[in-house]
Amino acid sequence: MKVHFLGTLGWYDTRLGNTLCILADTESAYVVFDAGGGLYKLGGYIKENKPVIILLSHFHLDHIIGLHSLAKFNFKQGIKIFGPPGIKQLFNTIINQPYTMPVGKLPTRVTVSEFTNNLNLPVRISYKKLRHVSTCYGYRLSAEGKTVSFCTDTGACRNLGLLARGADFLIAESSLPAGKIDNSWPHLNPEQAALIAKNAKVKRLILAHFDAGVYLKRQDIKQAEIAARKIFKNTVAARDGFCLQL
Repeated sequence: MKVHFLGTLGWYDTRLGNTLCILADTESAYVVFDAGGGLYKLGGYIKENKPVIILLSHFHLDHIIGLHSLAKFNFKQGIKIFGPPGIKQLFNTIINQPYTMPVGKLPTRVTVSEFTNNLNLPVRISYKKLRHVSTCYGYRLSAEGKTVSFCTDTGACRNLGLLARGADFLIAESSLPAGKIDNSWPHLNPEQAALIAKNAKVKRLILAHFDAGVYLKRQDIKQAEIAARKIFKNTVAARDGFCLQL
């Protein structure tokens, strides 16, 4: 399994990268976590006729803005998109005129469904609700004997620990700067993400979803990595174009 980071920021695109979009290339499927600004790069990675699955954590614009680029793809195998309740209404409203090309007119056949834990998919994926201002899902992907947990836009909560437990990779957000906590707008700082990784006994923590209004320079992201490593040594801060192999 290879994990490609197509977008690693939160809120809006900057010279440091695009908003959140992460591709897990497994033997039996392409699994995409969130459809932020980095989604437009997806076509450069789809080389085989494997199912393409997009998992949306929630519907804040920085996590769905890349759906506009669906019109540039022409995948013979189609795309299956899953997310929290309300996803069909979202598509009927936003992926439609007058905003963009309607789903039925896209070059690639796209199906849209609410995610449940009993879907018949080529890889094993489960979800749990996280702690955010709107309904937000975290996902856990298991394939080829490896596990990747994807948890963004959340404050610390029990489900986050359960999704992370024993994972090879925990991809966790680091929206807040080191030391800051904001209970009115639940997100993680790097130390919180590191403590969750440590307690869940994950093998590696990958920080992503850096708030573009907070992380203005590459050095700011590096400082988040340094802060997390003081608690959980095997931490790396992701950047656009980053690739890890399991």
